[in-house]
Amino acid sequence: MALVFAQIKDPRVARTRVHVLTDILMIGILSVIAGGNGWEDMENYGVSKGEWLEQFLALPGGIPSADTFRLVD
Repeated sequence: MALVFAQIKDPRVARTRVHVLTDILMIGILSVIAGGNGWEDMENYGVSKGEWLEQFLALPGGIPSADTFRLVD
C-alpha cells in the first residue's frame, strides 16, 4: 500500500517538510479505520501506536502533530 501512496504528489513546500507524506497518510487512514474522527485523533493514534508504527514507517520527525495532519488535508 505504501507504494501507492509514494506516487501521490506532495503539495507541501519542500523546505518545510519534517514528516514523510506516506507516513502522514498511513497514520491518518489507520486512525480512521480504528474509529478516529479528527486531526487530534490521528495524532493520538500515532502516539499510542508509535512503537508498532516505527516497524514499517520512516517517521524521521516522529509522530506528526494534529496541525500537520490538518495542513496536509
